[in-house]
Amino acid sequence: MAVKFEPMLTKFAHDPKQKKIAAYIRHGGYKAAEKAVKSFTPEEIIEIVKKSGLRGRGGAGFPTGLKWGFIPKDNSKPVYLAVNADESEPGTFKDRLLIESDPHQLIEGIIIACQAIKSETAYIYIRGEFALGAGILQEALKEAAKKKFIGKKIFGTGKKLDIFIHRGAGAYICGEETSLLNSIEGKRGYPRIKPPFPAIIGLYESPTIINNVETLCCLPHIILKGAEWFSSIGTEKSKGPKLFAVSGHVKKPGVYELPMTVTLREIIYNICGGMQDEKRKLKAVIPGGSSTPVLTLDEIDAVMCFDDIKKYKTMLGSAGVIVMDESVCMVDTAINLTRFYCHESCGQCTPCREGGTWLLKMLESIEAGAAKKEDIDLILDVCSQIEGRTVCPFGDAMVWPIQGFISKFRAEFELHIKSEKCPVEKDRGIRR
Repeated sequence: MAVKFEPMLTKFAHDPKQKKIAAYIRHGGYKAAEKAVKSFTPEEIIEIVKKSGLRGRGGAGFPTGLKWGFIPKDNSKPVYLAVNADESEPGTFKDRLLIESDPHQLIEGIIIACQAIKSETAYIYIRGEFALGAGILQEALKEAAKKKFIGKKIFGTGKKLDIFIHRGAGAYICGEETSLLNSIEGKRGYPRIKPPFPAIIGLYESPTIINNVETLCCLPHIILKGAEWFSSIGTEKSKGPKLFAVSGHVKKPGVYELPMTVTLREIIYNICGGMQDEKRKLKAVIPGGSSTPVLTLDEIDAVMCFDDIKKYKTMLGSAGVIVMDESVCMVDTAINLTRFYCHESCGQCTPCREGGTWLLKMLESIEAGAAKKEDIDLILDVCSQIEGRTVCPFGDAMVWPIQGFISKFRAEFELHIKSEKCPVEKDRGIRR
């Protein structure tokens, strides 16, 4: 039975006119921002967002309203909003759709968030490779400024808001919030030690809130339709709609907006039309972007929400769903992801910088048929020496997929070693 749901964030995503402010206003755009600026106090907006149950859509799933409330009440410094548009997680491409197809929805969300945290300055930190999206956002900001929705005396009030675009230089680590702040300040993209947290000491040593693109795009709908409406969608602890970026061996890959009551099985077989090659069975699914542990065919009845999926020892993460059929080699997949993380390590922490290279070499030796059975446990031991021992979660993101592959497909790793070759090679024809 197909999931029935009326899109909210992506309702006009396939309308090419939606990039322009005229179309956005025609569809009700900026009414929520005007209401937030003129009719609500910051405290009232925070309370509405808390009641809505909105949780961050960047991966951690932290309650948005609660995060806003961490800014010190006796603060005398400027408050900043940093928009995390540095979408670099392999398998994830939902924010890119929102930026390129409906930029004013993001800008309106920024206005509401800035009103809530009493900020007059926001930075959109966008992935360096998103040249198209950066250009579209820049034009949208010009249109919004011309209408006096941003800049000085917004919506005819005495309030002001400046929004700047800061383009990254292609570093995955800058998706981590404190690396992002360092990058904006012109420093090397190294993660900072926490505490202090950004809400206390962030950008330019001032209180800063970092929110994901999808999170901010939810705000106009919450303000217009109410907290109760938003919280009526989804599960008890995972409220509102969620964007799922589905790729891999399915007939209809793409970005789908669904309630978080949907199961992985429904996404693959009802929403995406099933396996691309019907002669091949589903073998594995990465449910939340490359850093989340893999699931097997027996686990696809998992509910795709922040909490229920933890029963399967994985996470919703960024909701980047990567579907793999039986032609895929799990050792090869582990190598592919580990190579990415090795390349993207900032090098600040020894366990991550050195351990990643060790992991890659050991995995490659298994694939080449030059390893021993004991090497599998050695890999897990190295993973344990990286996990939880780095300044930021990058080290965890590197080892969780490896731990997941070995946990769920250990027999395939052992068969590589025993056969001294890849047993899936004949099915796939071509490897790496």
